[in-house]
Formats: sequence, C-alpha cells, structure tokens
Amino acid sequence: MYRTIFALAASAMIAATPASARTAKYIFYFIGDGMGPNHVALAEYYHGTMADSLGTQPLGFSQWPVATLASTYSESSRVTDSAASGTALATGTKTVNGSIGMAADLTTPLKSIAYRAQETGKRIGIASSVGITHATPAAFYGHTASRNSYGELAKQLAATGFDYFGGPDFYYSNPSDTAGIYKYATERGYTITRSIDDFERLAPSAKQMILLQPLETTAILGATLPYAIDRKPGDMTLRDITEAGIDFLTRDGKADENGFFFMVEGGNIDWEAHGNDAASIIHEVSDFDDAISAAYNFYLTHPDETLIVVTADHETGSLNLSTGGYKLNLGVLANQRVSESEMSRVLNNLRRANNGIITWEMAQKALADNFGFFTDAVKLSEAQTERLKTAFTKSFGDNPEVVVSEYRTDYPLSAEAKKIINEIALVGWGSGDHSATYVPVFAIGAGSENFTSRTDNAEIARKIAAAGGFPIND
Repeated sequence: MYRTIFALAASAMIAATPASARTAKYIFYFIGDGMGPNHVALAEYYHGTMADSLGTQPLGFSQWPVATLASTYSESSRVTDSAASGTALATGTKTVNGSIGMAADLTTPLKSIAYRAQETGKRIGIASSVGITHATPAAFYGHTASRNSYGELAKQLAATGFDYFGGPDFYYSNPSDTAGIYKYATERGYTITRSIDDFERLAPSAKQMILLQPLETTAILGATLPYAIDRKPGDMTLRDITEAGIDFLTRDGKADENGFFFMVEGGNIDWEAHGNDAASIIHEVSDFDDAISAAYNFYLTHPDETLIVVTADHETGSLNLSTGGYKLNLGVLANQRVSESEMSRVLNNLRRANNGIITWEMAQKALADNFGFFTDAVKLSEAQTERLKTAFTKSFGDNPEVVVSEYRTDYPLSAEAKKIINEIALVGWGSGDHSATYVPVFAIGAGSENFTSRTDNAEIARKIAAAGGFPIND
C-alpha cells in the first residue's frame, strides 16, 4: 500500500507548500551503509521480477521528487571506509580512513550535525541495525583517531546527553567489556531496555533511552540485528527501532518547540555486501525501505516542517547486474531462504544433532530446503554439483576449512552455495570490499531543493544543516 499511494501522496504534499518557504524542524537522515545504486536497482528489479514485470517495482524512497549522486572519497583514499565517510556525512568535513569524528590531523575533534542540532534545542536520536558504537553511528557522537576504540566510543556515547539510541547492542572488541558499558550509560541517566514491550513500559518515565535487542540474540549474532532474510517472529527490526525513536523523541510533546534530528543507519546492507550475498542484499535494502516508510508516515502529518534525506556512506562489493548475455535471472534468488551465515548455522546444528557427523546426503537435503538445489526449482550443472561436493569435503573432512569475510566466518559449503545461486541469477561481484562508486541521494520535504544537483558526502551534512537553519561549522 505504501508504494502504491506514495507518488500521489508525495506530489500532493509538495505542491501544497513551496519548498523555498520551508525550514526543516524535523530532520531524518537515513544512511544505507554500503548501498550503491546497483543495490537499490537489484531490489527493485527483483520485486519487479516477482510481480511478473520486465521492469522494476520501485522502493518507496526511490520515488521521491529529488534524487542525485554523491562522491565518497576520503582525505586518504578514493576508496573510503565507513569511519571516514561517516565522519564526512556527520560533520561536513572529510578525514582519513579509520578516523571517527576527527580531522585529518587526527588531533582536532569535529562537531557533528547531531551536536549542532542539539545546541538549537532539538531532541536527538541515533539508531542502526548494527552496533551503535560501530563506525557510522559513532561518527555522529564520537571522536577517536581509531574506529576500533569501541570502549572509548561507548563512554563518549553516554556523555552526549542525546535523547535516544537504538540498535542491536554496543559493538565491542571484548564481550567482557559490556557489563561496564551498560553500567556506565545507566549512571549517566540512560534507561536501557531490551524489547519493544519493555520500551513501552519504561519510556514514559525515562529521560534518555537506549533500546537494544535481547541479550540472548546478541549472544548468537553479535552486535547486529537478525538479517532480514533470516528473521523470525518476534525479532526486533530496524523499523521497530525507528518507530520507537520517533515515539520517544515526540512523546509528551517534547519536540513540539524545536523539533528533532534522527539518524538511522541500515548497517546490515554493508555486512551482507561484504559477503557478496545478493539474496540477502535484496531483503536488507527492502527492510531499510520499510524503516524509511515510518519516517515518511511522520512526514505526511508534518509536510511543511519535515526533511528526509536518504543516502549511503559508500558502495560495497562492486555489485554487477548481469554477468553477460544481456540477461538477468533474479527470480532464482527467491529460492534462497537464509543468509550465508544462517546456512552455516543450519549445517552446524545438523552436525551437532548427529553426534558431530554430517553426511553428504544430509547436506544435500539442507541445500534443497534452503537454496532449492537438487529440486526442480534450481537446476545445477554437473560442475556446480561437484563444486558443492568439494566444498562439503572442505567443510567437514579431515582438515576442515572456513571462509572469512569482513564480518563473518562460514563453512565453505555455505559460501559455495551462495556463489552458485548468484551465478545462476547472473549477479556478479568485483570484490568483498568497498569501491569508489558514487552513491545515491534521495530527499523529500522542507529543504529538499538543496539536493537537486550532484554532490559530495561532506556537502550533505552542510545542506541538511542549512535546511534546518543552523550552522554546521563555527
């Protein structure tokens, strides 16, 4: 319904109020980590395929009236990392790779747009689908020469006085540090809650809120929400976190006078792109769109005062839509029901349930159930079947191996299954790292006219600040 009514509703709202006359009182800043133009196109072509259309089925945010591209280079490389790009997006100033909220000299702290908005009386929210001390969210409150200073970033988070943080958990180098992190934040006035039900119960009396997922989920997955393709009923979603943030920032009329600034990161897009998992990317981009729709619903009730900007910090994976032959076969990806990581857990659980033994026949059934292999749905060549058998031996033979990507370690069989279904879909990847590809920028609402021309990541924060009527630099 959101996509069906979107264009009509948006055009009516924009026509009602001249863009040049509006100041952004309520600001949403959505960052799809790793989301290049082809990641958006992959999701839209896939949805079009599933709707039996040769064209695309657009996501909600891609239909907005303003769309452009942004460059992402850092002060140290044409290929940025998330720390440098996050800092540019947060502060309007470029820095070197690996640095959070610091100038290129690694000694001068930079004040983010979130702090600038706070100084004007706006309430502040920061949220992500990955750890809230990870690079992109940390760039909006932290100042460290190294992005890996997670303990220090957690302390800086608690010292901000920002109103709301939401995410799966803190990202940390040592899990034993977490108890101290929770205690430190609580002592500085934050109420920590680990479910939406607890959030609803505690929010009315909370001065500042940190919403995290249940500890048992973090114990299994680490500091990430369950991937959208793997989600089970009751799992916390990025939309849940976004809606809770809007609720907390506006509860009891607290944002009525000065408004709010709310940054939301779709971090799992990047994590799955590092793993070159096309089917999972489709689910993550669509899930990101769903979280953005919560902000769009708010915009519909405050069209003259709300700005929503959607962009990315960089592209991940050098995603290629068609590996040859002027064709795409995206419909086959519907047969992939789990992420590569979840497939490794499926195989591991199968092995444990059988006293540490897993046969090729057991693995075949798991591949049929979760990738459609060895069924009429997905036709494998003899060579592809042999590759799976070889990967099985590497996974469970006398000298087992693992496949390591940026954020996960998997069985070779899981990794090979993902590669093969990508091949059948005719989707290719240039690397497991970031690229220098331009990223998309979409905008709607008060001040969106600032985003009509090609831009750079450092300019985005300055344009948002201008739309909000406050400075980004002293």
